[in-house]
Amino acid sequence: MAFLLEIGLLDLGANVDAVGLELMDAQAEPVRGDEAAAVWSRVLPAIAGDKTWALDFFSHIERVRDYCDRHGLAYRAVSPRSLVISAPEAEELEALFLRFEPETFGVRAGGPLITGDAAVEGDLARRGVDAYQPVFANYYFCAVCDFSNGSLVLLSNTLKSGAVSRQLQGALDGLEVEVVLPS
Repeated sequence: MAFLLEIGLLDLGANVDAVGLELMDAQAEPVRGDEAAAVWSRVLPAIAGDKTWALDFFSHIERVRDYCDRHGLAYRAVSPRSLVISAPEAEELEALFLRFEPETFGVRAGGPLITGDAAVEGDLARRGVDAYQPVFANYYFCAVCDFSNGSLVLLSNTLKSGAVSRQLQGALDGLEVEVVLPS
């Protein structure tokens, strides 16, 4: 079975540049489970490229912390309600995406991530991914992962649909995924 990964510009209002990625099956339904985790675990590192990147979790923190402890994944507890996992290896990332598919979480790449960004990290605990809106321009990208709905939204002043598509070239080899840009 082949899947479609549709990449397109999203209109999220003034001063917000966004690219949406949707992973769908032949019936235009979101792809979930093992197959989706395999795709997303290749997509995110490919888009980040050589930039430092990390996952931001801000809900169900005890479950995430417990999972990381049991699986030996390093994380940084930002607050009692937020933690950051720096660029897990592909296999770890795939398992993490599968386990937390029903949750919405975020990703940041580049910019102040390298030195830490206490302001946005604290705000994530209070506002969730809405914390990215005023600061995304400081990063290569900030992303909202809603994998249970087959969606990844990139907030970036740098990345456009075509650039994202080019960065995915080769990343999905061996998977039955067709990358498409809407006409």
